[in-house]
Amino acid sequence: GVWGTKYVPAFIRRYPFVFASNDDGKTFTACIDEEYIGCNQQGLGERLFDTEGEQTQYLGGVLEFLKAYQIQFQRTQIFCKKLQELELLEPMQAQFEPKAGGGKVSLSGFMAVSRERVKKLSGDKLAELAATDELELMYLHLQSMRNISQIAQRMGTQIATEDKSKLEGTAEDMGDVVTH
Repeated sequence: GVWGTKYVPAFIRRYPFVFASNDDGKTFTACIDEEYIGCNQQGLGERLFDTEGEQTQYLGGVLEFLKAYQIQFQRTQIFCKKLQELELLEPMQAQFEPKAGGGKVSLSGFMAVSRERVKKLSGDKLAELAATDELELMYLHLQSMRNISQIAQRMGTQIATEDKSKLEGTAEDMGDVVTH
């Protein structure tokens, strides 16, 4: 397939490099997928180490990117734990119906912020979430859920969910939450 959008998620951009952690989760080792077609030992492309065995500027950039990615990954884990504690997540499923036939395609096993549950939070809790920018993250998440509809359109399919508004809603739908 062809990536049809300008933004490429960091999860994909980091490939073929990843960090592996030891058991305590504090020490990380950079790993590379040597099966990646762009990885070679014929001297083509960017070198990872110079002739003295020191890391190149390219490898230094890769390591900085991996470090930044890991920091954001850890922040995401903390944020998701908070969403769970506040019981703001609900299981989601999208079913796509190809226009050319062939049966439904299902996307499941993911959670999404419930706009209805956010609306029920107390003013104090909303103020706390706003002060830590976590409320903004929820809005961004809800806005990104609209991309599921765009993916379906690119696939030449239509979304067939019980409640399409859960996938197509925008942060504006929560406008009354932030006016207090």
